[in-house]
Amino acid sequence: MHKTRLFSFLFIVLICFSTNSYPQKKSLQKNEIEKLIKEAVENWKINDYEKSLKQSRIALKQAIEINDNYLIAYSYNTIGLNFDDLIMLDKALIFYQKALYYGDKIDNSLLKAKIHNNLGNTYFFYKKEYQKGINHYEKSLEYSQKSPDKARIYLKKLNITWAYFEIKNFDKGLDYLNFVNEFKQYGDESTKVALNMLNALYSDHKNDTIKADAFFKKAISLGNESYEKFDLAKTHEKYADFLFRKHDYKKAYQNIIRLNTLEKELTESIELKKPKLVGVNLELDEYKREVDKIESQYKTKQQSLMREQSRNKKIFSIIVALFFVIIILFYFFYQNTKLKQKNRLKDVQSKIQQNIINASIDGQESERKKIALFLHDNISALLSSAGMHLNVFSTQNEPVSEEILKTKFILEEAHDKVRDLSHELLPTLLVRFGLFYALEDLCEKNSNSTLLFKYSCTIPPKTRYHEKFEIRIYFIISELLNNIIKHSEATIANVSLVENNSNLIINVTDNGKGYKTNEFNIAEGFGLNQIRARIKNLKGKIEVISKIDIGTAIKIEVPIMNQS
Repeated sequence: MHKTRLFSFLFIVLICFSTNSYPQKKSLQKNEIEKLIKEAVENWKINDYEKSLKQSRIALKQAIEINDNYLIAYSYNTIGLNFDDLIMLDKALIFYQKALYYGDKIDNSLLKAKIHNNLGNTYFFYKKEYQKGINHYEKSLEYSQKSPDKARIYLKKLNITWAYFEIKNFDKGLDYLNFVNEFKQYGDESTKVALNMLNALYSDHKNDTIKADAFFKKAISLGNESYEKFDLAKTHEKYADFLFRKHDYKKAYQNIIRLNTLEKELTESIELKKPKLVGVNLELDEYKREVDKIESQYKTKQQSLMREQSRNKKIFSIIVALFFVIIILFYFFYQNTKLKQKNRLKDVQSKIQQNIINASIDGQESERKKIALFLHDNISALLSSAGMHLNVFSTQNEPVSEEILKTKFILEEAHDKVRDLSHELLPTLLVRFGLFYALEDLCEKNSNSTLLFKYSCTIPPKTRYHEKFEIRIYFIISELLNNIIKHSEATIANVSLVENNSNLIINVTDNGKGYKTNEFNIAEGFGLNQIRARIKNLKGKIEVISKIDIGTAIKIEVPIMNQS
């Protein structure tokens, strides 16, 4: 027990000594900092993580002191690489993200491509957040394409292919797969296994089992000849799944056994790194605190400069703000006054327009009534009288000439047309027997073999309202039926009337093609706009609901105007 404690104490002293013994200058030049980071990268490549992290930490501190975003990003990325290799992925992700934050502030495509690729690997292979991985891979590819190094582009497109295939998006991954197949000379020993595995996955997707099996076998053969155990393990995993679906359970089992062996070897290789991590683990928390402290000091300096600058701008900003507030208040006051005047003008215009509409409606109805009565009482009577005299003349003067007969037929036709026009202007049934008899007759007349108008009314048919009220309601419903006949393509329409609390409620529905009410435009004349005006004149309201291929429903509610 005492020996263990003594060993730990000596080890900590050794680490502290080695840390302090490393030559640190108070201020390094930019080229010296970059050289130090490159040394840290070389030490990372030979798995000397302790030394690499110490060098990266010193470089980071110096880079922050000279406020060089490129070197800060480079340092953070190198620290991330170390933690990535040490399978401390959460810490690696933090440092990669810090590297990206500073990398975005510089114009160095190569470094940004590396950072995005590292983030892509972390999200894709370890976090299993495939879409985030794809996004970073595609960003890395975007920056890599500015470089003449085709091998980098090849590797990025290989990673993107793998990522898309992993989420079963073979269509998007195909273009990238075609590229890596065409330019595979830019790959190396580490990419051959993955390339053949991806070709196998795509062949399997296209149900070409023979080609898929051949690609899987080639990938495994190449993997056995190289040191690329991770890709080989993934190939055995995918091949076992492929064989299992093809019901070749024996071979699938053999690949699973091989997969387990490779995963064990990968785990053991990680375990072999652990002795190298003892020193790092002992000071890991202190290391992270120091890195955070470096960044915190940098941010504090930045904030101090910002505060000093803001002090010089505060008074000016306040004056400018007050000036703008005064302008805004004056603007709102002016707009409010203008809006009030505009609203008053609108109210006056609306009242004038409503008076014009009311006068127009009253004038139309008055003229309609006059013309109808004139046609019925005068023209129709004159035509009837002329026809009667012609009949008497015909009976007294036989044989009747052809001209007399033609004149007789023309008079009869003219009489019929005048009578029809008179009834159309003001139906006799409406005047004599009231609204409900006239509406029932209207529905019956408009019904035919292709369109049936169903009429229902809970009000006794002998009920009479004010003459003007009945005429307006009749022509409103008449126009609605005309719209159904002309535009709806319906086969059935319903007209129903009920009385409720001194209101007349009218429902007109059809099973026609319907229309979009917000896009419907009414032509000039007696259309839906004129109906709305008439209903408004009656102090009523209208509601229109229409759905495409279902039909239209119109509900009208107006106060009843009884006979005076």
